[in-house]
Amino acid sequence: MRVVSLVPSLTEAVALTLPGALVGVTDWCSHPADLDVTRIGGTKNPGLDRILALAPDLVIANEEENRAPDLDALRAAGLDVLVTEVRRVPQAFAELDRVLTACGAPGRPRWLAEAEAAWEALPEPAERRTAVVPIWRRPWMVLGRDTFAGDALARLGVDHLYVDHPDRYPRVPLDELCAAAPDLVVLPDEPYRFTVGDGPEAFPDLPCALVSGRHLTWYGPSLAEAPTVLAEALRATRR
Repeated sequence: MRVVSLVPSLTEAVALTLPGALVGVTDWCSHPADLDVTRIGGTKNPGLDRILALAPDLVIANEEENRAPDLDALRAAGLDVLVTEVRRVPQAFAELDRVLTACGAPGRPRWLAEAEAAWEALPEPAERRTAVVPIWRRPWMVLGRDTFAGDALARLGVDHLYVDHPDRYPRVPLDELCAAAPDLVVLPDEPYRFTVGDGPEAFPDLPCALVSGRHLTWYGPSLAEAPTVLAEALRATRR
């Protein structure tokens, strides 16, 4: 089986489960760090000719991460394209199972069972906090409705204030975010790399938590450690 992955988290999942199956991945596929296969461009602008030249048996993609016109073009060229949709934590386990089976996995990998068990074992949060979750600045954008990251945070006791917004990633002015007065501002390091010097200073009167974007937004092997990593980051707030 020759697989091209257009999704960083799926790249990590396939590489760990089926070493040697991947023949092409995006420039943004950073895990595993030693993965040595052809790079085919970005998630939003893949090199279609490069993908076709690899003659993959399967291209794996995501309805949010990748553009429909690119996927349609690959199908029109005769390639088999599997598109995932993950907007809740349980969906991640089902979709990972589907992807790995399609890629030729003989059974459910141990890491996937461990990841599902880790999330199922989460206790009911002792308290609930409200948050805004910026995922970009210039312009400011936040988590809105129906997102995997929002569901993950809710399971950890953090309810983001724009969960009922009509848009999945609404643009919200900074003054409105501050005026919403959440208990916490959650700042992931991807897709925008919020750091100590670029993020918390925009919210001087609010506690801020810097969290790993890989653990907040990726569905793959990192899911197993995500509950612990995120919970620790949410406790370590900065002003």
